[in-house]
Amino acid sequence: MHVSQRAINGLSRREFLIMTSMAATGLAMGCATNPVTGKSQFMIMDEKQEIAVDRQQSPHQFSSDYGTVQDRVLQGYVQTAGMRLTPNTHRSHMPYNFHCVNANYVNAYAFPGGSIACTRGILLELENEAELAALLGHELGHVNARHTAEIMSKAQLTSMAVGGLAILTSVAVGSGAGNLAGQLGQLGSGALLASYSRDNERQADSLGMEYMARSGYGPQGMVGLMEMLNGMNQHKAGVTDLLFATHPMSSERYQTSVNQATNDYRQYDGQPLYRERYMDNTAGLRKIKGAIKLMQDGEAAMGKEQFSQAEGLFKQALDQVPNDYAGLLLMAKCQLVQKKNSEAERFADRAKQVYPDEAQAYHVSGITKIRTKKYAAAHEDFSIYERRLPGNPNTVFFQGLSLEGMEKVEPAAQAYNAYLKQVQQGKQAQYAYQRLKEWGYIK
Repeated sequence: MHVSQRAINGLSRREFLIMTSMAATGLAMGCATNPVTGKSQFMIMDEKQEIAVDRQQSPHQFSSDYGTVQDRVLQGYVQTAGMRLTPNTHRSHMPYNFHCVNANYVNAYAFPGGSIACTRGILLELENEAELAALLGHELGHVNARHTAEIMSKAQLTSMAVGGLAILTSVAVGSGAGNLAGQLGQLGSGALLASYSRDNERQADSLGMEYMARSGYGPQGMVGLMEMLNGMNQHKAGVTDLLFATHPMSSERYQTSVNQATNDYRQYDGQPLYRERYMDNTAGLRKIKGAIKLMQDGEAAMGKEQFSQAEGLFKQALDQVPNDYAGLLLMAKCQLVQKKNSEAERFADRAKQVYPDEAQAYHVSGITKIRTKKYAAAHEDFSIYERRLPGNPNTVFFQGLSLEGMEKVEPAAQAYNAYLKQVQQGKQAQYAYQRLKEWGYIK
């Protein structure tokens, strides 16, 4: 039995109507008091919904970024540094958690309930713990000022809090033949992240400075962070594209941090930056800086569809760090897009062995096994992915595709039907609908 792949989803009319009707209800509910300013703020979501959205979305974004680093020293250090700031925030009761994720690009982000991540790419650009505190303090500023919740409210997306990721993923998965995330039926990096306004960024910077200074760090940490970001913004480095798309940067932000450190936070100037402590705890990461740079260059080549060049760069990186989870998956994806399916399967299987608790490798492995017609093994991979990371409707579609390849028509039809209950548009939905029609389940 022949099966094919479809992985571009859209937003259905029904889902849109659900969103807009719930938004209309929210408009009648009114506003909330901003916990930072004390002023009225347009807000449909309450705090419980913020936490629910966070718990629903953040694991998918973390997995899209190749999971939390396995370096326990580094992860514990980031968590400790973040938790040192939280007692001095405006919402100290929130269930904060901090992660360093394996992604190579330069970024940090926050979800509305207090889940915050920074990439290993950005940690390599920092010079001391005070700069890390400034970075995490900035993201805490977004959480405390409820920026993400406000964006969701204004965008009339409160239905995500109850119906959630199925609707979100149908919007978030990219389109176009060059979109590798779309081809693999996964969420692309950054698909779930909020894009902040310049006013949001100014407020988060100000709050970050406040939180870090009150927590014992020298305000020059924020100045150093802004100087680094401003320099990268002027050079338009590809590894920062997502960072500046979600966090607009300007020389004004840098100058404001200088002025605040010199004037408003002058009394904190003698507080430490903790450079040596930062260097000690990031030593393992800095040892593989060369390999991460090669991966960054490989990802840039992938974005330009220069797949042979990307493959060479990923190979050089893996020669240096043969068990790097992100490197193995990047190579697997590079092989897949070149239709080198057996090689892709080999790298994906190695990634599963390296980081068995992280979900993404199982999804990529499942795609490779569909390509190589190992349908039972593919179904097992997608089932493990679903147990590790439930809620991605694409998993249900690929389970159906695997069952179809195994010639198990009835369970395949059930899977396609379950997928269509969540996603009604796009090529995958068209494929599922057509199969159900051909098999007589739809008249």
